[in-house]
Amino acid sequence: MTDYGHDLLFGAFITPAVQPVTHAVDLAAAADRAGLDLATFQDHPYQPRFHDTWTLLCYAASRTERIRVSGNVLNLPLRQPAVLARSAASLDLLSGGRFELGIGAGGFWDAIEAMGGRRLAPGQRVAALDEAIRIIRGIWAVDERGGVWVDGGYHRVGGAKRGPAPAHDIGIWVGAYRPRMLGLTGRAADGWLPTLGYLPGGPHDLVEMNAAIDEAAISAGRSPADVRRLLNISGRFTRSGGSLLNGAPRQWAEELAGFTLDYGITAFILAADDEAPIERFASEVAPATRELVAVERARSTA
Repeated sequence: MTDYGHDLLFGAFITPAVQPVTHAVDLAAAADRAGLDLATFQDHPYQPRFHDTWTLLCYAASRTERIRVSGNVLNLPLRQPAVLARSAASLDLLSGGRFELGIGAGGFWDAIEAMGGRRLAPGQRVAALDEAIRIIRGIWAVDERGGVWVDGGYHRVGGAKRGPAPAHDIGIWVGAYRPRMLGLTGRAADGWLPTLGYLPGGPHDLVEMNAAIDEAAISAGRSPADVRRLLNISGRFTRSGGSLLNGAPRQWAEELAGFTLDYGITAFILAADDEAPIERFASEVAPATRELVAVERARSTA
């Protein structure tokens, strides 16, 4: 049993398509009404068919009441970290502590470069994200004296003023798959946010990846439990069972509970571009999964 002990979170992973104009925001509002914990949005600033994700996050936060919002994940090569830190803190304050910072090192480099971003090699991406996280945390650290100084190879600040402080401790969730990025996640992040469909070996890849994060966390003097494990998922609700996440809500709940108990995943974010699966995920899958996990956790500590 691998269980890092966090409460379970359930959310929606929403495509920020321009047409219909408010559809993505309407889905976030539906997720809020349904009782989900998170409304997250892809971030592809080079894609003209999508709304700008930061603008969308702000608008979605203003149209919802209790749900947290996040990029899934924000594209660091096209978002300057010191400005991103202030933007994140501002949105967190304006929304009453409902923003989380999902961030990634970039992936579609031809498109990134076409928008003015700098093409980076794999090792450079790790270093750039490390520098960005240090800058972001420094901007938020209003109780520390002096300005923020990071003289990095990819991101630099020279005495930037600190603040504003966010309304709550914003989680920095990193989308990562390769060993060096997993190591950075363990050393410096608050959460790991992969996509199940991108794991070449399926769920079993989570064992090795978790181990890499755990080892890096321990080496940095942290507890592995300091890094929440989140997972983007997709599937279909059907009457008859079949493959993973292709069946009735009870099957989904049993499979997601297994992800929590076997792999330590404590946040599930469903890719959905329609209200019906969002509502079913919230009303049927989430409570059943929580109940199954609670029973097994109680049994293991008895």
